[in-house]
Amino acid sequence: MGKPTGFLEFPRRGPTYRPVALRLHDWREVYDPQSDDEVSQQASRCMDCGIPFCTQGCPLGNRIPVFNDGAYRQRWDLAAAQLFATNNFPEFTGRLCPAPCESACVLAVSGDAVTIERVEYEVAEHAFAHGLPVQRIPTHESGRRVAVVGSGPAGLAAAAQLRSAGHAVTVYERADAIGGLLRYGIPAFKLEKSILDRRLDAMVDAGITFLTSQTIGPGGTPLATLQAQYDAVLLAVGSTIPRMIPAAGAERRGVMAAMTYLEAANRSVATGEATTIDARGRDVLILGGGDTGADCLGTAHRQGARSVLQIEILDRPPDQRPSDQPWPTMARLFKTTSAHEEGGSRVFATETVEFRGDESVTAAVLSHRDSAEHETVPADLVLIAAGFTGPDLVGLGLAEASVTTDRSTLRVDESWRTPLTGDAPVFACGDAVRGQSLIVWAIAEGRSAAAAIDAHLVGATSLPAPVEPYRTSW
Repeated sequence: MGKPTGFLEFPRRGPTYRPVALRLHDWREVYDPQSDDEVSQQASRCMDCGIPFCTQGCPLGNRIPVFNDGAYRQRWDLAAAQLFATNNFPEFTGRLCPAPCESACVLAVSGDAVTIERVEYEVAEHAFAHGLPVQRIPTHESGRRVAVVGSGPAGLAAAAQLRSAGHAVTVYERADAIGGLLRYGIPAFKLEKSILDRRLDAMVDAGITFLTSQTIGPGGTPLATLQAQYDAVLLAVGSTIPRMIPAAGAERRGVMAAMTYLEAANRSVATGEATTIDARGRDVLILGGGDTGADCLGTAHRQGARSVLQIEILDRPPDQRPSDQPWPTMARLFKTTSAHEEGGSRVFATETVEFRGDESVTAAVLSHRDSAEHETVPADLVLIAAGFTGPDLVGLGLAEASVTTDRSTLRVDESWRTPLTGDAPVFACGDAVRGQSLIVWAIAEGRSAAAAIDAHLVGATSLPAPVEPYRTSW
């Protein structure tokens, strides 16, 4: 333990945001950098409390007190070795994870948790900057071949682990670029795409093959063809069917799923070409108060929206941990993101009754639950950020009940294996199995599925399996 009194001496202090007036004119990440001394000071707040509840709170089982100690000592090599041992992509989770580890931090019992997520970010960035190992290279070739369908966090984590075990891995992606929601769903002000490309370069250097614009299923390559060509197939296709709002007038032009809007914006930023869906000069209504809604909010600000209103059907979360969500659980608390600091309004306990307009939406009628009053607000761009209902199993040709659960997700056994038969076994992991969840769960499931596949292929495995499959009754 580096500094036994650090948590008594130093308050929690994360990085500062770049000024709003500056960051709204670009798509760069919103934080100013912290100095190594500042990071060291924050890492010194770790109590090394004996029972690392933070590690238990992390689905990956990250060795948080150990890499905190390395960061405190500014021994980035030691910290990185510990972090990359359990997390393939800390440069992603350090930017995007809601940090259940911080909810489980012992300091959070009565105060402010250690800035675990940001320390993780700094350790990862130092590893890349100093040329430290960030991807395990295989020491031998197994002679076995694995196809991974889907290149989101779960698929990429599985691919990285399987390659480290010496298997030949090919990743199939139906979009025109690798990354899944990391590429086209997460705005650049939260994850600059050069960070994703840097990781993909490391994976290519390790021997992983990526194929884009590859449809698996009806209209593309049959799944059976992959089964005939590979020794195992892993489906990591995510949860991509958006949950829409059953309100009158929802068919009007200008009412769309949030991801449709975010993908268009991300493509525009990547190519420099005009977006096909622009919020400039428009009254934007965002339905949904989660991270996707905040992503839409920040994107609309940067496009120059005239007004932005974000509504949430649930009550406003409390500022302090409620008694029915005790430590170390991850409590639902009121959250202000960088996008909320940039402007716009948000209301809670409100639902949409109707969308009005001729062919295109021009207004929405809202119902405020506390007052039972109805309000009509201007809205010529409505973005529905209400989550996802499950994976696109119809697109895969796998919608039959024998391979799905009552939650419309893929059915797997304790070894992540689906009931599908054929020349090679088909495994599945990530949101396609669990349903919509966190990036850290996707990575954890990808790692665990990789261990199961490795064990199937060679009879045993030394790969870690941090989590078990999410299963409903079979």
